[in-house]
Amino acid sequence: MKIFKRVVYIIVSLVLAIVIFGLILAYLPAPSRIKNKGITPEEAAVLRQNYKGPHEVFTTSDGVTLFLRRWNPDTISPAKKDIAVLIFSGFTAYSGPYSMAGIPISKGGYTVFGLDYRGHGLSDGTRGDSPGKDRWIADLAGSVKYIKGLGFKRVVVLGHSLGVAFAMCAADAVPDQISGLILLSGAYEGRKGLNKPVPFFQQLRILASSIFRPSYPAVEYYREGMNVSKDTLFNFRYSLRFLTMMDVKKLRLPPNLNIPVLVGVGDKDELFEIGKVKDFYNLIPGNKKEFFVMKNATHAKIPLESWEEIVAWLDKKYK
Repeated sequence: MKIFKRVVYIIVSLVLAIVIFGLILAYLPAPSRIKNKGITPEEAAVLRQNYKGPHEVFTTSDGVTLFLRRWNPDTISPAKKDIAVLIFSGFTAYSGPYSMAGIPISKGGYTVFGLDYRGHGLSDGTRGDSPGKDRWIADLAGSVKYIKGLGFKRVVVLGHSLGVAFAMCAADAVPDQISGLILLSGAYEGRKGLNKPVPFFQQLRILASSIFRPSYPAVEYYREGMNVSKDTLFNFRYSLRFLTMMDVKKLRLPPNLNIPVLVGVGDKDELFEIGKVKDFYNLIPGNKKEFFVMKNATHAKIPLESWEEIVAWLDKKYK
């Protein structure tokens, strides 16, 4: 009996020691290589309330307010009045920087929207976090349905970088609600050697944080040579559950896809090789797809000429 009690005591002591060590790791301040501290959800809500530009907001089924930036054309032709382009932004970003797309596409006569994801930009939610994959996809599908509810019969989803994966998720979730896809600067495989291995102690800290406070953005996104925006609406920190909620390499578009799809990549893209994007393109079903290389375009900076080519593609497919 004494031996049994001693074993139980040892086990309980070990468990308590592990828990205490985990809590220390989870709440231990971590050094940062990013000078952008971001904002709180409360600050985002104030900025949203004070935003004066064209926009929409809608409420998700779990009560979160999501923000849609809007770019309106100066004039709307009858052939384009029922078409909307919905932008899904890339990793760390939000709708604001996508004026590079919203302005030229709206000048082409199309109404353009840019979604601020949950926990991003001017939307509600813990910064850099999502409760899970299903909730995230429901948000994406909800944005499409909301725009359809505004009277736009056809919605073309434009995904850039990680937004390519989210556009694919939306197309799989509500295929009958989407009339076309524009997938830019994304592939199943990026250039090798871009990210350095995470040190073991940092891995322990991230794991501990994911256990004891799963919504906390413990993972800092950083790679050598990247430009860190001073815009506090950018996200450079994410929770582990956000980063692991879906395996993008397993995403596929519906096999019976019957909508126009445009896939593009910059000839100077530092994250994805043209060949890898072409491999991704080849896996897209259907015979309504096109591939084009954007001249003088990096991963995040796409020149006006490329957006004008995209407008021409829209005109050809929908006008």
